Amino acid sequence: MFGLDGRVAVVTGGSRGIGRAVAQALARQGAQVVINYAASEAAAGEVAAAIQSAGGRADLARFDVADEAAVEKAFREIRDRYGRTDILVNNAGVAVDGLLLRVREPDLERMLSVNVKGAIWCARAATRTMMRARWGRIITMSSVVGEMGNVGQVAYSAAKAALVGMTKSLAREYASRSITVNAVAPGFIETDMTSSVPAERKDELMRVTPLGRFGTPDDVAAAVAFLASEEAGFITGEVLRVNGGLHM
Repeated sequence: MFGLDGRVAVVTGGSRGIGRAVAQALARQGAQVVINYAASEAAAGEVAAAIQSAGGRADLARFDVADEAAVEKAFREIRDRYGRTDILVNNAGVAVDGLLLRVREPDLERMLSVNVKGAIWCARAATRTMMRARWGRIITMSSVVGEMGNVGQVAYSAAKAALVGMTKSLAREYASRSITVNAVAPGFIETDMTSSVPAERKDELMRVTPLGRFGTPDDVAAAVAFLASEEAGFITGEVLRVNGGLHM
């Protein structure tokens, strides 16, 4: 099930954490994976090498998703190399936490540019070949805080909530071309990004998560692989919560 043989998948922010797990999961299902990164070529190269050593196919594409021109250029190059983009996983994101009174304009601008504008630019570029093929999958990484909010994450929550609205609008806009658009909203996932969360906060989150554990990048990647598959062809405009019951 969930075979992706012959599909071309672009995973933004694919050099670590959830993005790394997603790239590996899609490759295991047979997709040619293009791993986007903005800064760490070494980390992205490690992901590609791991995929290739397991018998999968992976390539790298360096560009800043917040740079509209760079996104257009990168997707043209992907089209020239592979003929199309079948699957887009909008995973690239940044988080700068802070209470409302401490929100700074540069931090807000960067979060909106990467998390929201970046997802829009990539979706626009990817759909050009999806429309011609009359098949496509766009999966965007939102967050549990985009639905339920969180103290000290007003800007990040706003950006992640915006992705839900984007997902639903794109799902309506492209349904006639058999392009599905969905979001995944992870809860607390053990990654480098969450490693700095204070122990007392982790204890509190564990207490209110009904499944009694934190998620892993592989938990999220499995959900993405499903949404990218033929089997998920009648699912669009949805937010798939991967949060252990933290928010229902």
